[in-house]
Amino acid sequence: MKKNWQNDREYMGFVGELLETEEVRALEDFVQHQSSNRLEHSINVSYTSYKIAKRLNGNTRSTARAALLHDLFFYDWRETKFQSGSHAYMHPRIALKNAEKLTELNEIERDIIVKHMWGATVAPPKYKESFIVTMVDKYWAIREGLTPVKRKFTRKKTIEAKV
Repeated sequence: MKKNWQNDREYMGFVGELLETEEVRALEDFVQHQSSNRLEHSINVSYTSYKIAKRLNGNTRSTARAALLHDLFFYDWRETKFQSGSHAYMHPRIALKNAEKLTELNEIERDIIVKHMWGATVAPPKYKESFIVTMVDKYWAIREGLTPVKRKFTRKKTIEAKV
């Protein structure tokens, strides 16, 4: 059964070719926020951001594409440490370099990728599309991170109800 994003022709027209690349597909091999892999997370952020940009008359193409590529890095962020900056600072720059190897990016797309960690980094988003992706990324990180806690709490409540 196809998911909502897979049935959205406009969205798939923007990201379909990117989803077929080896690099984007490789994101599936990395755990992101406990209950998701990096590809699932990137699709969640991309499709949600695309829908919001559409409602706000934003650049839906740039939003969908850049949000899909915002975490295009290939290391476990829990283990890899950098001497020249934190993961929050470094991974958007790494993702941008990787994305530029895959496809041509416009100024909005570059800003979305580099600024998506605003809050943990100091440079604010320049475009409304960048702000959308920044906020949606935080939403999905929290939601995906809390999923195991929610499941554990739900199981505990179910067990207590049976007793």
